[in-house]
Parts: sequence; C-alpha cells; structure tokens
Amino acid sequence: MKSHENISRILVAVEDSPYSDQAIRYGVMLAKKMGSKIAMVHADEIPVSTPYVADPMLSETPFMIPQMMAIQEEASKNLFKRIDEEYGEGIKITKYIRVGRAQDEILAVADEYDADLIILGTHGRTGLDHFISGSVSAGVAKRSKCPVLIIPKKE
Repeated sequence: MKSHENISRILVAVEDSPYSDQAIRYGVMLAKKMGSKIAMVHADEIPVSTPYVADPMLSETPFMIPQMMAIQEEASKNLFKRIDEEYGEGIKITKYIRVGRAQDEILAVADEYDADLIILGTHGRTGLDHFISGSVSAGVAKRSKCPVLIIPKKE
C-alpha cells in the first residue's frame, strides 16, 4: 500500500447528488494540498427493463437505447460543467464518462488512470436500485487494487 506521500493520482467517482458533492469537495481539497493529479468518473447504467429492450421478438434495433445514452451523456457533460464551475479553480480535472455497471466502470477507470486513491460518497442509490445493484462504494472498496476513501454526507 502506498503512503500518503506517494498519492499522485486521485480518482473521484461522481454523480449528481449531495453524497457525491461531499466527495468532490474532499477530493479537490486533498489534490490541491498534496499536489496530486485528479480525475473524476461518472458512470451511468442503462436500464434494461424498458419495453423496447425487454421484447425478445423485436427484429430491429431498439431506438430507445441510443436516445437514452445521448440523454445520459448530456447529463454527464452538464454535471462536469457544474463541477468545473464550482470546484475547478486552480486545478485541472481529467474527466471520464462511462456507461455500464458503476462498480465495474469506476474500477476500470481506476486501472486506466493508474489511481493511487479512489474517493466516493457513501451512496446515492435507494430502494430497489440499491437492492439490485448493491452498494457501489462497498463493491469498489472490496475489489479495488488501491485504497478507497468513502466520504459520508454531512447533514
């Protein structure tokens, strides 16, 4: 495990939630204090239970998936624009937009970016989505090759 002096690349997993905002603030503050590079990843999962996808008798390519992907990509770009405006002063943030299971995409970007530390919020998922997907932060912490810092949302 690396010591804090060797943390040169920080990856923050982001979403549009107060839980994520706390992690973003902490990650940016830590990167500035340590002189580390920082990257952020936003991973969207495409729902697979829409009528267009669920019908196995469809003979043509469903049109909803590309539309949903375009909408989600635009939402990711808007999220990163807000992050740049609120937190980007004096620091360069590398951005990754991914589509897929959040745990898998965060870990893939951590490998690609060669992250020394992953930072994420406690949770943003609730209800059935949390039950089906499980805790993203717990899954990342369990499978990560580098240390994971989970930041709780302060009330």
